[in-house]
Amino acid sequence: MHLSVTGALCVLCVCMRALQACLMISEVNADNPSFDTREFVELYYLGGSSVSLDGYTLVFYNGNGNKAYRVVDLSGHHTDQHGFFLVGSAELQPRPAVTLPPNSVQNGPDAIALYGPSWTPVVEGGNVSSVGLLDAIVYTSRKTLGKADVLAWVLTPGSSPYLEDDQALEDDESIQRCWLSDNLYTFQTGHPTPGKANECPPPSFVSLRIERIQLGGERPSGPLELHVVKERGPLAVIVYDTRTDTVSTSVGLQASEDGITTVNMDTTSLSKLDGWALAVYEGQATDFPKDSPLSQLQPLDAFVYSGRTNKPSANLTETLIPGRKPFKLSSGISEGDAYIRRCGVARWTRDPGMFQLDLQKSGESSPCTWYNTCPYDSANASKAEEPFEPPSHNDDFLISEVNTDSPGIAEDEEFVELWHPSGHRMSLNSIWLLLFNGNNGKVYREIELYGYYTDNHGYFLIGSDKLNPQFPIPANTIQNGPDAIAIYRSSSPPSSEGSNIPTKGLLDAIVYRARGSDRDSADLIQALTPGQLPLLEDPGALTGDESLSRCGPDRLNHNSFVVASPTPMKMNDCPHPPEQLVINEVGGVSGAGRGLFVELLGPPLTPLHGLVLVLYGSSGERHVVPLKDSLGEHGYYLLKNDSVANQRLPAVANLGAALLCFDLLGEVSVCGRNSQVQDLLVFSDDQSLRHLFHSVTQQHVRPVPSFDSISRCATKGSSVWISSDSTPHIPNYCPTSAYSNPIDVCLKPEYTHFNCNMDGFAALFEKSCHCGISSLHLKGVNLTCLSEKLYVEGSVLALSEQQREHVAQTLRSEHLPSCSTAQERLYNKGSSLGLQVGLVLAVVLLFAMGGAIFFYLYKKKHPQDYYSMELNEQESPIEL
Repeated sequence: MHLSVTGALCVLCVCMRALQACLMISEVNADNPSFDTREFVELYYLGGSSVSLDGYTLVFYNGNGNKAYRVVDLSGHHTDQHGFFLVGSAELQPRPAVTLPPNSVQNGPDAIALYGPSWTPVVEGGNVSSVGLLDAIVYTSRKTLGKADVLAWVLTPGSSPYLEDDQALEDDESIQRCWLSDNLYTFQTGHPTPGKANECPPPSFVSLRIERIQLGGERPSGPLELHVVKERGPLAVIVYDTRTDTVSTSVGLQASEDGITTVNMDTTSLSKLDGWALAVYEGQATDFPKDSPLSQLQPLDAFVYSGRTNKPSANLTETLIPGRKPFKLSSGISEGDAYIRRCGVARWTRDPGMFQLDLQKSGESSPCTWYNTCPYDSANASKAEEPFEPPSHNDDFLISEVNTDSPGIAEDEEFVELWHPSGHRMSLNSIWLLLFNGNNGKVYREIELYGYYTDNHGYFLIGSDKLNPQFPIPANTIQNGPDAIAIYRSSSPPSSEGSNIPTKGLLDAIVYRARGSDRDSADLIQALTPGQLPLLEDPGALTGDESLSRCGPDRLNHNSFVVASPTPMKMNDCPHPPEQLVINEVGGVSGAGRGLFVELLGPPLTPLHGLVLVLYGSSGERHVVPLKDSLGEHGYYLLKNDSVANQRLPAVANLGAALLCFDLLGEVSVCGRNSQVQDLLVFSDDQSLRHLFHSVTQQHVRPVPSFDSISRCATKGSSVWISSDSTPHIPNYCPTSAYSNPIDVCLKPEYTHFNCNMDGFAALFEKSCHCGISSLHLKGVNLTCLSEKLYVEGSVLALSEQQREHVAQTLRSEHLPSCSTAQERLYNKGSSLGLQVGLVLAVVLLFAMGGAIFFYLYKKKHPQDYYSMELNEQESPIEL
């Protein structure tokens, strides 16, 4: 099938917006045979006409370093009259508008990005950016798989780099953009077509598909064209009335050979219906009598037509075209023949979005067109912050939560929730969901999720329409058990593997049963989760409803699930570890003594399932250690390469940070999985680690070379880290008055911006002592700062007799920046005291003077009333 780009539809309002938004990368040829003299990048304007390219920029990125190696300013150029624009080799025909030297476009792992007006251009050598991004393609070769992940994470988040196979076609091939369905686009490999419409051949199928449906015309009876890939038994074509969800017409046929099969149907019956649906089933037409209800069997292919006044029911669309939208006409059918025909190249079936209306006169046929909305998300243009780290290759989709038995007869709150451990928007291409019947071990529903994406937190919901899922299915679809649910990564239907329970490409699965069922689903268990017992979604476990929720990281492991309250598209309701569970001690951080160890401390016998310890080395390498078992009876848990340890540690050179986190589905942290941070300790000043942990509460500790361990000590409800000797499996050495030194000194710091507090003095003292002094050692010290001098009096606490002696030697030595003479210290202390007394007296005098002034002003503004005074005087006796 040939898709004509030049005939692309464009509604007026879309065309007005398209000047800025609807220019896209249409085709790329980065790897020619021999000397690469026919390389090109083709842009296409969806309006199909000439448009100015002022302000647009094309940037070429190198996947080795993720830097721009070429920047092409397109200002001053226009697309041609058909909407095409070529940048490429001078020898290419037709000649490009912007020519490049031979072998200019790198073969991959690389990327090409189109940026729009009103943005800050990337310069050659600049970092990859998504700010102002309009469109991009990230591509790689078989030799460089996995090396373009950062480019894809920034430019095409959620999608994998395109694999350019230089052996796919004879002579030469290119990467071509093609229309899938609705507003979905993809890239395919095809013969190069610079400056012309892309070929976009339809994919091969393993089943059957509807190709064309006649809607009206002069003939009362028109054909329905089916494309049959392989010979099948009897088939039935059913027309449903969407007003009643009942059978209107049924026609039987026998597909005897591969290719197009024509079925003559009475199209007048379609024209009389305000909304109808077509479905093709395996079986006899007599199995679907007129006025019988909608069949719950899964059709081989289906098409749903939405009338102008009658909208198909959710039950019908979710049964026949789950996850897709019905076809709807925006205008009446004109004179002549009218067809609805397949134009999209999507490899999935049962999607009316792949069809277009074809209005034609006898003997004519109009070309397929591209969807008239841009194939990319214009919201990228406003995105200013780049993702820091792409997901690991070891991460893939998991079953996050399942609700198979919701309260009530309708069971309209069933769902299956998938989740990607990156916690970001990810493509579900090549992901399949299979529902198995435990009675016979067969698939009773197979759902392809190609073309869908998770939300921005990695969630994807398949469920009843009441829950507003991304992929709706009819209520009461998911059986209560004993049954199974599994997800696969596969380029073809997993059920085509040939066995009832496929295992190739299996990513995750659960086998579950209902209460009262004594069947153990042995076949499902053996194939999907060998050696485990089925899960029980106990309807009596919680008030209201419940679900099977993942609370652990292990795929294909029933121990990762618990019965909890349903939380579709939200963090699962999982038990959390106690806050008291923390990193208690880290040894071997200075390299001065024995090997590395990490000691945890918490409530005795606390289970550690789901907790992960992540160690970061000096070179940025990350070592993930899933924890096992539980804390000991005294609350300790030791990780070390030693026979007495509870668990072994990997070899880490120059430890930079230690992170303890707990895997939970829903919140993503620097653990690289969906986790909450339990504790974080950073030893290094490396900027990459600071950037990695910038949003996480952390404690920064600088180990002292003379000590081999850092230990947690509590003070006033908080924790302070100190350098000390190693104390695995016993209480930490913390500063105590049993080992103390009196101190009475005057210090004059060498730098002017000295912090006159405990932390400042601790840093100043440690600079001379090198004995592991922190503010925790100075709890019994009083500080006075005056005239850039520091007066210290009290007691310095120590961990041990050895540390106490180090402190004493430092106080006796000349290493501290002491004041010049003891007399100056005493004088200054006396002066300081006199000054303080003087300040108090001055304040008292000021208050007295202020009171007198206030009284004087008050009396002046309120004089006595002498007339009243005379009236109130006592009368004196009259003298006779």
